[in-house]
Amino acid sequence: MGNLVEIRGVTKVYRRGRETIEVLRRIDLDIAAGDFVALMGPSGSGKTTLLNLIGGLDRPTAGSVVFNGHRIDQLPSGLLSQWRAAHVGFVFQFYNLLPALSAQRNVELPLLLTRLSAAQRRRRAEIALTLMGLGNRARHKPKELSGGEEQRVAIARAIVSDPELLVCDEPTGELDRGTADEVLTLLQMLNRDHGKTVVMVTHDPKAADYAHRRLQIDKGTLVGGPCPT
Repeated sequence: MGNLVEIRGVTKVYRRGRETIEVLRRIDLDIAAGDFVALMGPSGSGKTTLLNLIGGLDRPTAGSVVFNGHRIDQLPSGLLSQWRAAHVGFVFQFYNLLPALSAQRNVELPLLLTRLSAAQRRRRAEIALTLMGLGNRARHKPKELSGGEEQRVAIARAIVSDPELLVCDEPTGELDRGTADEVLTLLQMLNRDHGKTVVMVTHDPKAADYAHRRLQIDKGTLVGGPCPT
């Protein structure tokens, strides 16, 4: 398979008043279609910033971000939002579920921007929840679910539009070891059986074991060699 993501010479600078903070420095990175990558490094190393650039949530100060042959860093804001909705699923440490909505309705949310009918949206949400082992919890609200179930709802929401790429920022950071392993096994299944490319930021070496490869980021640069366990 070819590369899904190609990053070349990416630098990210934030300015606070007169202060300039270089968060990423001349990053080059290829992510093949079907890869499962763990981004690791100390707090403040630039992991989440890089993840946000890969997912189109932010733009580089310099350099290029290419997704499936198209430069996404040059897209106007409106088109970039449409691109994200079509191609990327997001999974965060905090589940970001709407408490007043059922699991089913939470999963349907990304589909409200599409032309799908209500019945089609409902069916897609049912399929995604069933894939996550939550077919019998569709009518439950977040407060009626465990932390692991909430994260599985969040993953179902991320995959409901059938994106090529899943970007996950500390997806097991709030979970105990057993529940974390269950969630990671589901991400591994989505990668292996459904062809999803997964890029995951994690501090947890055991979580990184589920990935195909680890990348270590330190002080805004990719460090050569495998990430230590």
